[in-house]
Amino acid sequence: IEELSCASLPAQDTISVLGQVCCDGNGKLNAKSVLLEAGPDQGGQQVPVDLSELKEYSLFPGQVVVMEGMNATGERFVASKLYDGVPLPFYTSNVKAENDEVSEPLSVLVACGPYMPSDSLTFDPLLDLISVIVRDRPDVCLLLGPFVDSKHEKIEKAEVTETFEAIFSRCIESIVDGTRSVGCHLVFVPSQRDIHHHFIYPQPPFTLPSLRKEQIQRVTLVSDPCTLLINGVTFGLTSTDILFHISAEEISSGTGSDRFSRILKHMLTQRSYYPLYPPVEEVNMDYEKFQSFGQMPLTPDVLIIPSELRYFVKDVVGCVCVNPGRLTKGQVGGTYSRMLIQHGASSEVGQRVSPCLAAQVVKI
Repeated sequence: IEELSCASLPAQDTISVLGQVCCDGNGKLNAKSVLLEAGPDQGGQQVPVDLSELKEYSLFPGQVVVMEGMNATGERFVASKLYDGVPLPFYTSNVKAENDEVSEPLSVLVACGPYMPSDSLTFDPLLDLISVIVRDRPDVCLLLGPFVDSKHEKIEKAEVTETFEAIFSRCIESIVDGTRSVGCHLVFVPSQRDIHHHFIYPQPPFTLPSLRKEQIQRVTLVSDPCTLLINGVTFGLTSTDILFHISAEEISSGTGSDRFSRILKHMLTQRSYYPLYPPVEEVNMDYEKFQSFGQMPLTPDVLIIPSELRYFVKDVVGCVCVNPGRLTKGQVGGTYSRMLIQHGASSEVGQRVSPCLAAQVVKI
């Protein structure tokens, strides 16, 4: 692309334009209601887009796109080509390992709340998960909220006899104490459904003042979303159900049936943990913080993206994307995920090999 033009100005020739997809009303986006909003450099004007000449497209509000087409009258941009975004590069270590040694494989367990059945405030599914951790002895456990779910029946009906903070402390202490014999590292990611925590996105990490010094050494508290480096392997984590949110707003034509891969590719090429704009009502977005903490600094090797939609493990543009499902589904046990990762897995010269050796979703 040599030059970007203004989409709203009349032009008899084919031009390339850059803008953000938005909807012409308050309703859901459809093929007839697509607008392209120019960036502030080009005046920020909105122009209706005609998609009829595109063989295939997948669009959602907030998506930043480059299109090719014509605007003969100045009133409607007729798109003839839609360019794919380019994901960021993967992490590469500047430090060369001696003799390019391959590190030992690392076992990682991933679970996402709720950790209580919907009809009681007992942690039975969580105790089952602790038994699994003791049995399988993973090196790292990534545990995503909600830990004290605002959508829990008892909490919604105010049938709770202790503070939300006390329930949360009980939950965390049972995990930390229950896994002490394993010695695994625990990473806790908050959720906007955690009723005792800040209702904002991006969300700051939990604070756990009640933990003892020897307990804190193997606990890491992170924000939602966050990007972690674990033994040379990068993990992208978010407990916010962006997959569900985009799938409700996306329009597509001629792109095939794999909706999950399509949306995941959007996230990686938009380089954002929450590319949807405006966000859904339940996401309380802080845009100043979002610019600093909601963008992907690189393409992660592994993207953990829990959702109400069906669990999966998928390779999307070289990134292993995992929806571990929820640990409880209503009154019954749900699913969790486990994987084996290895930094510096052998490769042909110059060819990247995914550090994820194996990944699966398991019923609890």
